[in-house]
Amino acid sequence: MGFLPNFGVWWDAFQASPAGWVAWTVGHILLITVVLLLTIAFVIYGDRKIFAGVQARKGPNVVGPFGLLQSFADLGKFLIKELVIPAGADKAVFLLAPLISVTLALGAWAVMPIAPGWSVSNINVGVLYLFAVSSLGVYGIIMGGWASNSKYPFLGALRSAAQMVSYEVSIGFVMITVILLAGTLNLNEITKAQDGGIWHWFMFGGGPNWQTNWPLLLVMFPMGVIFFISGLAETNRPPFDLPEAESELVAGYAVEYGSTPYMLFYLAETSNIVLMSGLMAVLFLGGWHAPWPEGYLAAWPAWLASLHGLVFYAIKTFFVFFMNAMVRSIVPRYRYDQLMRLGWKVFLPTSLVAVFIVSGWLVYTGMGA
Repeated sequence: MGFLPNFGVWWDAFQASPAGWVAWTVGHILLITVVLLLTIAFVIYGDRKIFAGVQARKGPNVVGPFGLLQSFADLGKFLIKELVIPAGADKAVFLLAPLISVTLALGAWAVMPIAPGWSVSNINVGVLYLFAVSSLGVYGIIMGGWASNSKYPFLGALRSAAQMVSYEVSIGFVMITVILLAGTLNLNEITKAQDGGIWHWFMFGGGPNWQTNWPLLLVMFPMGVIFFISGLAETNRPPFDLPEAESELVAGYAVEYGSTPYMLFYLAETSNIVLMSGLMAVLFLGGWHAPWPEGYLAAWPAWLASLHGLVFYAIKTFFVFFMNAMVRSIVPRYRYDQLMRLGWKVFLPTSLVAVFIVSGWLVYTGMGA
């Protein structure tokens, strides 16, 4: 029995040492990465089943129970297919592009608060980190389209770059409204500011001073809708999948890709879709908080309270993804000029006006965060 107290002292000392910090951080990263990859596998399966349900067909139902192992079968197929590189391609850039895309897509999860105490890096500028990573993500697509040495991939890469840059602007202004209400760039603190019930969520004006800020519901609810739609465009999801329009560009920037490099591009895109769903849950839907006051958690062990938060965060993220999949199944594809007009002439001025309204309201009431 005397061993357990000694082990606890040793473990605390080990965690405080540089080697222990590195081991703990690497283990944390590996755990979240493995869980994220498994989640993406089943998200892809769910996306296909939702699409099939809307079209009144079965979808994947052969590999494993109810087709649950279909994504793993696809993984095996991609891994054993021959890697073909076009003769005129820049081989180094051609292979580097999907690696950059998937690294940045998975790296963005480093600051996501998936549960109390479960973020890899709790930095005070988490929102700026996400802006930086999402801005760099377009380089992988541009490099892939250019290195393929073909017209269709190059056109798809140009479309994607213009589309992602255009909608990042409106996403940025929408996130500023949340930052103003929360008074911080830290994603963990933004989540904590929505504690206390659904009326505290920023989708409904909410925040710590919801009694005063509730009229902002008229502004923040449309901002949540704009964020959701902009997220579709940012991740090249239907009805904004113009960079990959099969009827026009065959498969966009990924035309010349196959085997593992194509799988990495697809993994990066799906990871970004789940990231945008999780980010909407954090910014507008209370993150890991339940829709009711959580005073009962004070009597729970810390690990159980964290698991409680993880469950609610996962439910909200999958709900946003479900809405994402339903839009993909129902809404027809936009023309490219319609896509750009929506971003620059509707979302940009609307979100800019919302920033002025929210900031003006906070100054007028003297409440802030």
